[in-house]
Amino acid sequence: QVQLQESGGGSAQSGGSLSLSCTASAYTWCMGWFRQTPEKEREAVATISGGGGITYADSVKGRFAISRDNVKETVTLHMNGLKSEDTATYYCAADPLPRGGLCGFFDYKYWGQGTQVTVSS
Repeated sequence: QVQLQESGGGSAQSGGSLSLSCTASAYTWCMGWFRQTPEKEREAVATISGGGGITYADSVKGRFAISRDNVKETVTLHMNGLKSEDTATYYCAADPLPRGGLCGFFDYKYWGQGTQVTVSS
């Protein structure tokens, strides 16, 4: 089992910035961030592969940036230009497959406990 620990959640004003970090207990090819609210089902936000391939949800393109340190086994989500609709519980996720390929928005195998992000107007 791969354990994931998120940090960096909190509150921000609309238009502000916030960064989330996730540390994994072991290396996996795919890592990503997902979010969920009581009103909406879980949705993918961004993913990044061990080779640096990145996928973003349309709703966050141009505002969020995902990065990864394969040595420290950490993945970071830099959130800029925050909107109220970004309010959600954010989950770090990891999966060993597809090794060598692009990481899409599939059901990842390992999940963190989640961290709350609240954006106020």
